[in-house]
Amino acid sequence: MKINQYLDATYLKIASQANLSEEENQQKVIELIKEAILYDYKLIMIRANYIPLAKKMLLEAGKNILIGTVIGFHEGTYTTAEKLEEAKIAIDLGADELDFVVNYEAFKRGEIDLVKNEIIQGIKLSLDNNKVVKWIIEVAALTNKEIVVISQLIKDIVFTKFGEENASKVFVKSSTGFFKTENNLPNGATFETMKLIAENSKPLKIKAAGGVRDYETAVKMIELGVDRIGTSSSKEIVNKEKNSNSGY
Repeated sequence: MKINQYLDATYLKIASQANLSEEENQQKVIELIKEAILYDYKLIMIRANYIPLAKKMLLEAGKNILIGTVIGFHEGTYTTAEKLEEAKIAIDLGADELDFVVNYEAFKRGEIDLVKNEIIQGIKLSLDNNKVVKWIIEVAALTNKEIVVISQLIKDIVFTKFGEENASKVFVKSSTGFFKTENNLPNGATFETMKLIAENSKPLKIKAAGGVRDYETAVKMIELGVDRIGTSSSKEIVNKEKNSNSGY
């Protein structure tokens, strides 16, 4: 299967969230980039300020690993203008892929025009700059019905505004991994939620993020139709595949 090519190896904590100094937090990013070089992941998902560091290290290693970053992270409640400005900065820094957090709170309040506008503007900016765009819908904050509706909404926007030829450049993504749930409920991708997203957003691509920590789960996600997996457990997933000789 070569599961490494499905993996967006992820480290998105800022220093205060990780309870580290800025230098220590940067070292975490450096370790992730080194790991990505060693295991040849599809993409490194990091905060925008670390993009120049990643580009330098990947260039020196002769690797064409993609670099992604997050926009409006992790609450999603930033204004459309703020998200677009953040995205422009990330593009200027050299990001290949932009993972926007949908304003899911506005969506839940029924402010559909606001949500439609930010999705249209975010996709336009990304496609105009030849970038892949992913929309994080934060499944743990939504009901199953809301997951269906917002997945269909994103698909409909792509087809009506940008054409089927751009479907491969737009993802629906499950989660930030930072959402706080009650009673220890899952805060990220589950098989149920990814099945709903797949059924209602394909042929757009889909990304499972949040809670995918082992090889068996990753494989099942791919079997459900997932095109990319965002995880902080990439090394463990790849090593399990190597040890089982299932893809190498």
